[in-house]
Amino acid sequence: MIADLPRLGLGLGLRNVHFAEILSEWPAVDWFEAISENFMDSGGRPRAVIRAVAERYPLVLHGVSMSIGSADPLNMDYLRRLKQLADEVKPAWISDHLCWTGVLGLNSHDLLPMPLTGESLAHVAARVRQVQDYLERPLILENPSSYVRFAHSTMEEPEFLRRLTGETGCGLLLDVNNVFVSCFNAGTDPVAYIESFPCDRVVQMHLAGHQHRGTHIIDTHDRPVRPEVWELFRLAWARTGGASTLLEWDDHIPSFADCQAEIMKAKRYMGGRFDPARAAPEEAGGADGVSNPVEFLVPKVMDSVVLEQA
Repeated sequence: MIADLPRLGLGLGLRNVHFAEILSEWPAVDWFEAISENFMDSGGRPRAVIRAVAERYPLVLHGVSMSIGSADPLNMDYLRRLKQLADEVKPAWISDHLCWTGVLGLNSHDLLPMPLTGESLAHVAARVRQVQDYLERPLILENPSSYVRFAHSTMEEPEFLRRLTGETGCGLLLDVNNVFVSCFNAGTDPVAYIESFPCDRVVQMHLAGHQHRGTHIIDTHDRPVRPEVWELFRLAWARTGGASTLLEWDDHIPSFADCQAEIMKAKRYMGGRFDPARAAPEEAGGADGVSNPVEFLVPKVMDSVVLEQA
């Protein structure tokens, strides 16, 4: 049951650049999150590392390839390997994203947005129940970052996720940075998003950095968390009652000490008065000085789909 899952505190992603330091120093961090696919198929050092970490710290598994929203049948071989890893390291929970990642057996290696309709809700709910029955544990689903939305969607993402949790008993991973990114790109209010989110179903939160390109924001996980995202976290922390919180840093990864210092900033925002103005997206008009990996401007609402980041 979701209500029985623990509050783990402040955690960091288990990244290979930090393996040596973690194994030699056993640093003072509350818990780790491991990308499932980085360890599922390894019988070598990565598997040995995750086993050692799981013996000393609470651990969760976070996937990027379950493709819960795909029209393809669920990949039972993927689920078998995921369950085998989970049985071995005994994570506190397993999470993935509300998205699809490919079609006709092809993996795009991107988290693709879904149309938010009653039909897609029924489709995803049936698949979530199947996954939970197979894994014998609740599935935790994350709101992904997005750059476009389907014009024919009939509900907002918080409502979709609320109904999904009600129908399946799954839990939610509230990625606060993804809220900021998606709302800026769609021209909507991130504060209203969090205020309408089913925070009573949130098991975990994510924080991360992004690239602000003036006209749009790209979810890059390659820099410190922005002040506006920290302010949204203040609101989310209060509304979730202090859900387990993790910093994602996946490119240009700094030292473990720097990552640890970044996640410890969260303590500054656990309380105090929330200021909506500080959480509001900036007006478009300036890049942040980093080369732009997107060479085109995507419209905010369209009937087709483009790639998105985790």
